[in-house]
Amino acid sequence: MPPEVLDAYVDALRVVGNPSSIHGAGQAARELLETGRDAVAASIGADPAEIVLTGGGTESVNLALKGLFWARAPRRRILVPDAEHHATIDAADWLASHEGAILERIPVDALGRIRLDALAAALAAHDDIALATALWANNEVGTIQPVHEIATLAAAHGVPLHLDAIAAYGQVPIDVRSLDGLAALSLAAHKIGGPVGAGALYLARTATVEPLLHGGAQQRARSGTQDAAGAAAFGVAAARVSSALAERAAHTAELRDRLLAGIRTAVPDAVLRGDPDPTGRLPSNAHLTFPGCDGDALLFLLDVAGFAVSTGSACAAGVSEPSHVLAAMGVPEDIARGALRFTLGDETTAAEIDALVAALPGVVAQARTAGLSSREPTLGR
Repeated sequence: MPPEVLDAYVDALRVVGNPSSIHGAGQAARELLETGRDAVAASIGADPAEIVLTGGGTESVNLALKGLFWARAPRRRILVPDAEHHATIDAADWLASHEGAILERIPVDALGRIRLDALAAALAAHDDIALATALWANNEVGTIQPVHEIATLAAAHGVPLHLDAIAAYGQVPIDVRSLDGLAALSLAAHKIGGPVGAGALYLARTATVEPLLHGGAQQRARSGTQDAAGAAAFGVAAARVSSALAERAAHTAELRDRLLAGIRTAVPDAVLRGDPDPTGRLPSNAHLTFPGCDGDALLFLLDVAGFAVSTGSACAAGVSEPSHVLAAMGVPEDIARGALRFTLGDETTAAEIDALVAALPGVVAQARTAGLSSREPTLGR
Protein backbone atom coordinates (compact mmCIF):
# COMPACT_ATOMS: atom_id res chain seq x y z
CA MET A 1 0.00 0.00 0.00
CA PRO A 2 1.17 3.55 -0.70
CA PRO A 3 1.80 5.46 2.54
CA GLU A 4 -1.35 7.59 2.30
CA VAL A 5 -3.51 4.50 1.78
CA LEU A 6 -1.89 2.64 4.65
CA ASP A 7 -2.26 5.67 6.94
CA ALA A 8 -5.97 5.95 6.08
CA TYR A 9 -6.41 2.23 6.71
CA VAL A 10 -4.72 2.25 10.10
CA ASP A 11 -6.59 5.39 11.20
CA ALA A 12 -9.91 3.88 10.13
CA LEU A 13 -9.18 0.65 12.00
CA ARG A 14 -9.08 2.70 15.20
CA VAL A 15 -12.67 3.87 14.71
CA VAL A 16 -15.04 1.87 16.89
CA GLY A 17 -18.56 1.43 15.57
CA ASN A 18 -20.75 -0.63 13.29
CA PRO A 19 -21.61 1.53 10.28
CA SER A 20 -25.18 0.23 10.43
CA SER A 21 -25.66 1.50 14.01
CA ILE A 22 -27.38 4.84 14.60
CA HIS A 23 -25.33 5.95 17.61
CA GLY A 24 -22.48 8.44 17.20
CA ALA A 25 -19.72 5.84 16.92
CA GLY A 26 -21.69 3.96 14.30
CA GLN A 27 -22.29 7.10 12.29
CA ALA A 28 -18.57 7.96 12.41
CA ALA A 29 -17.88 4.55 10.88
CA ARG A 30 -20.67 5.13 8.36
CA GLU A 31 -19.05 8.38 7.25
CA LEU A 32 -15.76 6.56 6.60
CA LEU A 33 -17.60 3.86 4.70
CA GLU A 34 -19.59 6.20 2.49
CA THR A 35 -16.64 8.48 1.79
CA GLY A 36 -14.77 5.43 0.52
CA ARG A 37 -17.75 4.28 -1.53
CA ASP A 38 -18.07 7.75 -3.07
CA ALA A 39 -14.43 7.71 -4.17
CA VAL A 40 -14.67 4.22 -5.67
CA ALA A 41 -17.82 5.25 -7.56
CA ALA A 42 -16.17 8.42 -8.86
CA SER A 43 -13.16 6.45 -10.13
CA ILE A 44 -15.38 4.61 -12.65
CA GLY A 45 -18.03 7.26 -13.32
CA ALA A 46 -20.72 5.55 -11.26
CA ASP A 47 -23.18 6.75 -8.63
CA PRO A 48 -22.37 5.68 -5.05
CA ALA A 49 -25.73 3.89 -4.85
CA GLU A 50 -24.52 1.61 -7.64
CA ILE A 51 -21.47 0.39 -5.71
CA VAL A 52 -21.79 -2.80 -3.67
CA LEU A 53 -18.74 -3.23 -1.45
CA THR A 54 -17.53 -6.84 -1.33
CA GLY A 55 -14.83 -8.96 0.28
CA GLY A 56 -12.66 -8.85 -2.86
CA GLY A 57 -12.72 -9.30 -6.61
CA THR A 58 -13.64 -12.98 -6.55
CA GLU A 59 -16.75 -12.32 -4.48
CA SER A 60 -17.65 -9.49 -6.83
CA VAL A 61 -17.41 -11.77 -9.88
CA ASN A 62 -19.40 -14.52 -8.15
CA LEU A 63 -22.13 -12.10 -7.09
CA ALA A 64 -22.42 -10.80 -10.64
CA LEU A 65 -22.53 -14.16 -12.38
CA LYS A 66 -24.62 -16.12 -9.90
CA GLY A 67 -26.81 -13.18 -8.96
CA LEU A 68 -27.64 -12.25 -12.55
CA PHE A 69 -28.16 -15.89 -13.51
CA TRP A 70 -30.62 -16.55 -10.69
CA ALA A 71 -32.46 -13.28 -11.29
CA ARG A 72 -32.86 -14.06 -14.99
CA ALA A 73 -34.51 -17.48 -14.56
CA PRO A 74 -35.78 -19.36 -16.49
CA ARG A 75 -33.06 -18.26 -18.94
CA ARG A 76 -30.12 -20.61 -18.50
CA ARG A 77 -27.45 -19.76 -21.07
CA ILE A 78 -24.25 -17.89 -20.12
CA LEU A 79 -21.83 -16.56 -22.73
CA VAL A 80 -18.27 -17.03 -21.42
CA PRO A 81 -15.10 -16.28 -23.42
CA ASP A 82 -12.46 -19.00 -23.39
CA ALA A 83 -9.67 -16.99 -21.74
CA GLU A 84 -11.41 -15.63 -18.64
CA HIS A 85 -10.00 -15.47 -15.13
CA HIS A 86 -10.61 -18.53 -12.95
CA ALA A 87 -13.04 -16.56 -10.78
CA THR A 88 -15.34 -16.40 -13.79
CA ILE A 89 -14.59 -19.84 -15.19
CA ASP A 90 -15.06 -21.64 -11.88
CA ALA A 91 -18.22 -19.69 -10.99
CA ALA A 92 -19.72 -20.47 -14.41
CA ASP A 93 -18.73 -24.13 -14.15
CA TRP A 94 -20.39 -24.29 -10.72
CA LEU A 95 -23.59 -22.85 -12.16
CA ALA A 96 -23.48 -25.47 -14.91
CA SER A 97 -22.91 -28.32 -12.44
CA HIS A 98 -25.34 -27.24 -9.72
CA GLU A 99 -27.88 -24.91 -11.28
CA GLY A 100 -28.31 -26.26 -14.79
CA ALA A 101 -26.61 -23.41 -16.61
CA ILE A 102 -25.70 -23.89 -20.26
CA LEU A 103 -22.27 -22.46 -20.98
CA GLU A 104 -21.68 -21.06 -24.44
CA ARG A 105 -17.93 -20.69 -24.95
CA ILE A 106 -16.84 -17.71 -27.03
CA PRO A 107 -13.41 -18.17 -28.69
CA VAL A 108 -10.57 -15.68 -28.56
CA ASP A 109 -8.02 -14.95 -31.26
CA ALA A 110 -4.26 -15.51 -31.19
CA LEU A 111 -3.78 -12.27 -29.22
CA GLY A 112 -6.26 -13.30 -26.53
CA ARG A 113 -8.94 -10.91 -27.76
CA ILE A 114 -12.56 -12.01 -27.85
CA ARG A 115 -13.90 -12.88 -31.30
CA LEU A 116 -16.65 -10.33 -31.81
CA ASP A 117 -18.07 -12.28 -34.76
CA ALA A 118 -18.49 -15.35 -32.56
CA LEU A 119 -20.09 -13.29 -29.81
CA ALA A 120 -22.50 -11.69 -32.26
CA ALA A 121 -23.43 -15.09 -33.67
CA ALA A 122 -24.08 -16.53 -30.21
CA LEU A 123 -26.22 -13.57 -29.19
CA ALA A 124 -28.27 -13.87 -32.37
CA ALA A 125 -28.67 -17.65 -32.17
CA HIS A 126 -30.28 -17.97 -28.73
CA ASP A 127 -33.21 -16.42 -26.89
CA ASP A 128 -32.46 -18.05 -23.52
CA ILE A 129 -29.32 -16.07 -22.60
CA ALA A 130 -29.19 -15.13 -18.93
CA LEU A 131 -26.04 -13.03 -19.19
CA ALA A 132 -22.74 -12.47 -20.95
CA THR A 133 -19.43 -11.87 -19.23
CA ALA A 134 -15.98 -10.75 -20.38
CA LEU A 135 -12.71 -9.36 -19.09
CA TRP A 136 -11.92 -5.70 -19.63
CA ALA A 137 -8.29 -6.79 -20.07
CA ASN A 138 -6.80 -10.25 -19.88
CA ASN A 139 -5.11 -10.75 -16.52
CA GLU A 140 -2.36 -13.00 -17.95
CA VAL A 141 -1.34 -11.67 -21.36
CA GLY A 142 -2.58 -8.11 -20.81
CA THR A 143 -4.66 -7.80 -24.00
CA ILE A 144 -7.30 -5.08 -23.71
CA GLN A 145 -10.71 -6.25 -24.87
CA PRO A 146 -13.10 -4.32 -27.18
CA VAL A 147 -15.43 -3.65 -24.27
CA HIS A 148 -17.50 -0.95 -26.00
CA GLU A 149 -18.23 -3.24 -28.94
CA ILE A 150 -19.04 -6.10 -26.56
CA ALA A 151 -21.43 -3.89 -24.60
CA THR A 152 -23.12 -2.63 -27.77
CA LEU A 153 -23.71 -6.18 -29.00
CA ALA A 154 -25.10 -7.34 -25.65
CA ALA A 155 -27.37 -4.30 -25.34
CA ALA A 156 -28.75 -4.81 -28.84
CA HIS A 157 -30.02 -8.22 -27.75
CA GLY A 158 -31.17 -7.14 -24.29
CA VAL A 159 -28.59 -9.35 -22.56
CA PRO A 160 -27.09 -8.14 -19.26
CA LEU A 161 -23.31 -7.80 -19.48
CA HIS A 162 -20.81 -8.27 -16.67
CA LEU A 163 -17.26 -7.00 -17.13
CA ASP A 164 -14.36 -8.18 -14.98
CA ALA A 165 -12.29 -5.00 -14.80
CA ILE A 166 -10.08 -6.15 -11.92
CA ALA A 167 -6.85 -6.37 -13.93
CA ALA A 168 -7.63 -3.18 -15.87
CA TYR A 169 -8.54 -1.03 -12.86
CA GLY A 170 -6.00 1.73 -12.33
CA GLN A 171 -4.33 0.89 -15.66
CA VAL A 172 -6.79 2.24 -18.23
CA PRO A 173 -9.72 4.69 -18.00
CA ILE A 174 -12.99 3.09 -16.94
CA ASP A 175 -16.27 4.91 -17.42
CA VAL A 176 -19.35 2.77 -16.86
CA ARG A 177 -21.59 5.43 -18.38
CA SER A 178 -19.90 4.99 -21.76
CA LEU A 179 -20.98 1.35 -21.98
CA ASP A 180 -24.52 0.79 -23.21
CA GLY A 181 -26.43 -1.80 -21.23
CA LEU A 182 -23.64 -2.63 -18.78
CA ALA A 183 -25.24 -4.43 -15.83
CA ALA A 184 -22.26 -5.13 -13.57
CA LEU A 185 -18.51 -4.56 -13.29
CA SER A 186 -16.06 -6.09 -10.83
CA LEU A 187 -13.19 -4.34 -9.04
CA ALA A 188 -10.59 -5.24 -6.40
CA ALA A 189 -8.83 -2.81 -4.07
CA HIS A 190 -5.47 -4.56 -3.96
CA LYS A 191 -4.92 -4.00 -7.68
CA ILE A 192 -4.62 -0.26 -7.04
CA GLY A 193 -2.73 -0.30 -3.75
CA GLY A 194 -5.70 -0.84 -1.47
CA PRO A 195 -6.11 -3.60 1.11
CA VAL A 196 -6.49 -7.26 0.19
CA GLY A 197 -10.00 -8.46 1.00
CA ALA A 198 -11.79 -5.34 -0.26
CA GLY A 199 -13.59 -5.21 -3.57
CA ALA A 200 -16.62 -3.74 -5.25
CA LEU A 201 -19.32 -4.60 -7.73
CA TYR A 202 -20.78 -1.83 -9.85
CA LEU A 203 -24.42 -2.78 -10.20
CA ALA A 204 -26.43 -0.58 -12.55
CA ARG A 205 -29.67 0.81 -11.17
CA THR A 206 -31.57 -1.16 -13.81
CA ALA A 207 -29.84 -4.46 -12.96
CA THR A 208 -31.35 -7.05 -10.65
CA VAL A 209 -29.35 -9.76 -8.91
CA GLU A 210 -30.14 -12.41 -6.34
CA PRO A 211 -27.77 -12.00 -3.36
CA LEU A 212 -25.19 -14.62 -2.45
CA LEU A 213 -25.35 -13.60 1.22
CA HIS A 214 -28.50 -13.09 3.25
CA GLY A 215 -28.93 -11.71 6.75
CA GLY A 216 -29.34 -8.01 7.35
CA ALA A 217 -29.55 -6.48 3.86
CA GLN A 218 -26.95 -3.86 4.80
CA GLN A 219 -26.32 -3.25 1.10
CA ARG A 220 -28.28 -3.73 -2.05
CA ALA A 221 -27.55 -7.33 -3.09
CA ARG A 222 -25.28 -8.07 -0.12
CA SER A 223 -25.74 -8.69 3.59
CA GLY A 224 -23.08 -8.53 6.29
CA THR A 225 -21.46 -5.98 8.55
CA GLN A 226 -19.61 -3.61 6.28
CA ASP A 227 -15.85 -3.07 6.44
CA ALA A 228 -15.54 0.66 7.06
CA ALA A 229 -11.73 0.60 7.27
CA GLY A 230 -11.41 -1.40 4.05
CA ALA A 231 -13.78 0.96 2.27
CA ALA A 232 -11.92 4.03 3.54
CA ALA A 233 -8.56 2.73 2.32
CA PHE A 234 -10.10 1.55 -0.95
CA GLY A 235 -11.47 5.04 -1.49
CA VAL A 236 -8.10 6.72 -0.90
CA ALA A 237 -6.45 4.29 -3.32
CA ALA A 238 -9.19 4.89 -5.91
CA ALA A 239 -8.83 8.67 -5.67
CA ARG A 240 -5.05 8.34 -5.92
CA VAL A 241 -5.03 6.28 -9.13
CA SER A 242 -7.72 8.42 -10.72
CA SER A 243 -5.95 11.70 -10.13
CA ALA A 244 -3.08 11.11 -12.56
CA LEU A 245 -4.00 7.92 -14.38
CA ALA A 246 -2.76 8.95 -17.82
CA GLU A 247 0.63 10.09 -16.52
CA ARG A 248 1.11 6.98 -14.38
CA ALA A 249 0.09 4.68 -17.23
CA ALA A 250 2.48 6.40 -19.65
CA HIS A 251 5.36 6.08 -17.19
CA THR A 252 4.61 2.39 -16.56
CA ALA A 253 4.29 1.70 -20.29
CA GLU A 254 7.68 3.31 -20.89
CA LEU A 255 9.26 0.96 -18.34
CA ARG A 256 7.41 -2.02 -19.84
CA ASP A 257 8.75 -1.17 -23.29
CA ARG A 258 12.24 -0.84 -21.83
CA LEU A 259 11.83 -4.32 -20.34
CA LEU A 260 10.57 -5.81 -23.61
CA ALA A 261 13.40 -4.27 -25.60
CA GLY A 262 15.91 -5.62 -23.11
CA ILE A 263 14.42 -9.11 -23.18
CA ARG A 264 14.44 -9.19 -26.99
CA THR A 265 18.16 -8.36 -26.93
CA ALA A 266 19.05 -10.69 -24.06
CA VAL A 267 16.92 -13.65 -25.20
CA PRO A 268 16.17 -13.14 -28.92
CA ASP A 269 13.95 -16.21 -29.28
CA ALA A 270 11.58 -15.16 -26.48
CA VAL A 271 8.08 -14.55 -27.90
CA LEU A 272 5.76 -11.79 -26.71
CA ARG A 273 2.21 -13.01 -26.10
CA GLY A 274 -0.88 -10.83 -26.23
CA ASP A 275 -1.29 -7.73 -28.35
CA PRO A 276 2.11 -6.53 -29.67
CA ASP A 277 0.67 -3.02 -30.10
CA PRO A 278 1.66 -1.18 -26.90
CA THR A 279 -1.71 0.58 -26.86
CA GLY A 280 -3.56 -2.73 -27.05
CA ARG A 281 -2.22 -4.19 -23.81
CA LEU A 282 -2.09 -3.13 -20.19
CA PRO A 283 0.81 -0.74 -19.53
CA SER A 284 2.08 -2.87 -16.65
CA ASN A 285 2.04 -6.21 -18.46
CA ALA A 286 4.80 -8.09 -20.32
CA HIS A 287 4.00 -11.74 -21.02
CA LEU A 288 6.45 -13.92 -22.95
CA THR A 289 7.21 -17.54 -23.67
CA PHE A 290 10.79 -18.83 -23.57
CA PRO A 291 11.42 -21.84 -25.86
CA GLY A 292 13.07 -24.83 -24.24
CA CYS A 293 12.31 -23.60 -20.72
CA ASP A 294 9.89 -24.58 -18.01
CA GLY A 295 8.14 -21.55 -16.58
CA ASP A 296 8.36 -22.85 -13.02
CA ALA A 297 12.12 -23.26 -13.36
CA LEU A 298 12.44 -19.70 -14.65
CA LEU A 299 10.24 -18.42 -11.84
CA PHE A 300 12.30 -20.09 -9.11
CA LEU A 301 15.63 -19.05 -10.61
CA LEU A 302 14.47 -15.43 -10.93
CA ASP A 303 13.09 -15.55 -7.40
CA VAL A 304 16.51 -16.57 -6.10
CA ALA A 305 17.97 -13.65 -8.06
CA GLY A 306 15.53 -11.27 -6.34
CA PHE A 307 12.76 -10.90 -8.94
CA ALA A 308 9.13 -11.94 -8.41
CA VAL A 309 7.39 -13.04 -11.61
CA SER A 310 4.46 -15.31 -12.44
CA THR A 311 3.82 -18.22 -14.75
CA GLY A 312 0.14 -17.32 -15.11
CA SER A 313 -2.64 -16.19 -12.84
CA ALA A 314 -1.67 -15.90 -9.17
CA CYS A 315 -5.02 -17.51 -8.36
CA ALA A 316 -3.77 -20.69 -10.04
CA ALA A 317 -0.38 -20.65 -8.36
CA GLY A 318 0.91 -24.03 -7.32
CA VAL A 319 -0.91 -25.81 -10.14
CA SER A 320 1.70 -27.11 -12.58
CA GLU A 321 -0.21 -27.01 -15.83
CA PRO A 322 -0.06 -24.83 -18.96
CA SER A 323 -2.11 -21.66 -18.98
CA HIS A 324 -5.68 -22.10 -20.21
CA VAL A 325 -5.38 -18.59 -21.64
CA LEU A 326 -2.46 -19.55 -23.88
CA ALA A 327 -4.27 -22.75 -24.86
CA ALA A 328 -7.31 -20.69 -25.91
CA MET A 329 -4.96 -18.51 -27.98
CA GLY A 330 -3.70 -21.59 -29.82
CA VAL A 331 -0.25 -21.76 -28.23
CA PRO A 332 1.05 -25.38 -28.23
CA GLU A 333 1.33 -26.96 -24.79
CA ASP A 334 5.10 -27.43 -24.90
CA ILE A 335 5.57 -23.74 -25.72
CA ALA A 336 2.98 -22.61 -23.18
CA ARG A 337 4.93 -24.34 -20.41
CA GLY A 338 7.69 -21.76 -20.87
CA ALA A 339 5.48 -18.74 -20.11
CA LEU A 340 6.36 -15.91 -17.74
CA ARG A 341 4.36 -12.82 -16.82
CA PHE A 342 6.27 -9.74 -15.70
CA THR A 343 4.11 -7.14 -13.95
CA LEU A 344 5.35 -3.64 -13.18
CA GLY A 345 4.18 -1.48 -10.32
CA ASP A 346 4.29 2.17 -9.33
CA GLU A 347 7.59 1.71 -7.55
CA THR A 348 9.36 -0.22 -10.32
CA THR A 349 12.49 1.58 -11.47
CA ALA A 350 14.57 1.59 -14.64
CA ALA A 351 17.50 0.23 -12.60
CA GLU A 352 15.40 -2.77 -11.56
CA ILE A 353 14.38 -3.36 -15.18
CA ASP A 354 18.03 -3.31 -16.27
CA ALA A 355 19.04 -5.65 -13.45
CA LEU A 356 16.37 -8.15 -14.48
CA VAL A 357 17.46 -8.01 -18.11
CA ALA A 358 21.09 -8.56 -17.06
CA ALA A 359 20.13 -11.62 -15.00
CA LEU A 360 17.83 -13.17 -17.60
CA PRO A 361 20.31 -14.80 -20.05
CA GLY A 362 21.98 -16.80 -17.29
CA VAL A 363 18.62 -17.79 -15.82
CA VAL A 364 17.31 -18.92 -19.21
CA ALA A 365 20.49 -20.91 -19.89
CA GLN A 366 20.14 -22.67 -16.52
CA ALA A 367 16.48 -23.43 -17.13
CA ARG A 368 17.21 -24.87 -20.56
CA THR A 369 20.01 -27.03 -19.19
CA ALA A 370 17.70 -28.29 -16.44
CA GLY A 371 15.02 -29.03 -19.01
CA LEU A 372 17.39 -31.02 -21.19
CA SER A 373 18.66 -32.94 -18.19
CA SER A 374 15.14 -33.88 -17.12
CA ARG A 375 14.46 -35.34 -20.57
CA GLU A 376 17.57 -37.51 -20.73
CA PRO A 377 16.86 -41.23 -20.41
CA THR A 378 17.91 -43.04 -17.24
CA LEU A 379 20.45 -45.75 -18.08
CA GLY A 380 20.36 -48.88 -15.91
CA ARG A 381 20.58 -48.93 -12.14
